Amino acid sequence: MKGALQGDHIPLNKYQLIVLGMPELTFTKIGGLEEELETVDLPDRTVASGGQTKALEFSASIPAHHLIQQAAMELWFVEGRDPVASTYKKTGTLIMKSIGGSTFRTYSLLGLFVSKRATPDLEMSNEGEMAEIEWTFKADMMLPI
Repeated sequence: MKGALQGDHIPLNKYQLIVLGMPELTFTKIGGLEEELETVDLPDRTVASGGQTKALEFSASIPAHHLIQQAAMELWFVEGRDPVASTYKKTGTLIMKSIGGSTFRTYSLLGLFVSKRATPDLEMSNEGEMAEIEWTFKADMMLPI
């Protein structure tokens, strides 16, 4: 593949997820975002587009010791519980940056909310790895900007 790719590529470790109304969040990992069209099975056994996209889901991790960020995430999570707050859905922007900073790939996440929190497995024999809280997000749609 050498020579076939353009220079100044976008590496997997240069990204930022900005959520409007939230403090700056340090996500150490963000799972892949898959957006999929709904499909319809036709009587002739072929498949056609249903015209709409399904809601997307992904997970992201924040270090457990980032207390202000974790508190903000906890408050956001509570907004989605009964009684559901009108502000529980937010807008996010995922920015992926190239090595040189001259190229960006951005996506707007509409109707973004937190649907799950997971703490890490803990064990005394661990050598001291950093604990991270994994948050699962759902969004209505993803639009390239």
